[in-house]
Amino acid sequence: MSDITSHTPHDDLASRLTLPRYPRSSAYDARWTIDNAMGPHALWLLEWLAPALGLDTLRPGARVLDLGCGRAMTSVFLAREYDLQVIAHDLWIEPDENARRIAEAGVADRVLPVRAEAHALPFGEESFDAIVSVDAYQYFGTDDLYLPTLTRLLKPGGRIGVVVPAMPEEIEGSEPPEHMKPFWDPGFWCFHSPAWWRRHWSRSGAVQVETADWLTDGWREWLLWCDVVAEESTEEFHLRASRESARMLRADQGRTLGFARVVGRRPEPA
Repeated sequence: MSDITSHTPHDDLASRLTLPRYPRSSAYDARWTIDNAMGPHALWLLEWLAPALGLDTLRPGARVLDLGCGRAMTSVFLAREYDLQVIAHDLWIEPDENARRIAEAGVADRVLPVRAEAHALPFGEESFDAIVSVDAYQYFGTDDLYLPTLTRLLKPGGRIGVVVPAMPEEIEGSEPPEHMKPFWDPGFWCFHSPAWWRRHWSRSGAVQVETADWLTDGWREWLLWCDVVAEESTEEFHLRASRESARMLRADQGRTLGFARVVGRRPEPA
């Protein structure tokens, strides 16, 4: 078992990635987080989500679905930090690969990797005490019909919480802002504002929305992470993607891109 929460106190890399508002994340080995990156710093985003989702209030051993977990860093974090039983779901990463990573982190008894498409999750109704999704929900959750189908997996009173790349306000019209045109991908239209997510979830009737807000200076943290990954990653794809994202974030300066946190509770029966 590797120790993923150890690093030299004066390690420059660890120092660069130690932010005061993410004390739990800062305890994790910086090299481990870089090697398992698939986008923005997932542990930072999960730690921001945690208080709104009430992770500290869940009983030890509560069942949590980590939806779109990537390389399972967030699943490991949920198990180690909150003593939860976690289903580490992803479509793109092989379960055997995640199983090795989970075992190396010492939580094989608490995290089970599963591969499935997000619209065909192989779980029964009321299987989970909570559902978590970090930097994944935007790929499938903008569908008006998705949330009611997903929340059938939640126990009544259970919460779903997501963090997604977002915009502070919706873009009017069919063109991105001029300064974003060199970087724009049509997939960015799945990024929405906190207000949009609040309305989207509220009108579904599936949850009572408790939180829909914006991460202050989230773009700066995203940029810091991109710069570090661009310098330190050993994967060519992530090097290129991080460099391009860093260029985009510097051009944007937080005007268009950042992160939204959305939390809803499944209503109790009347």
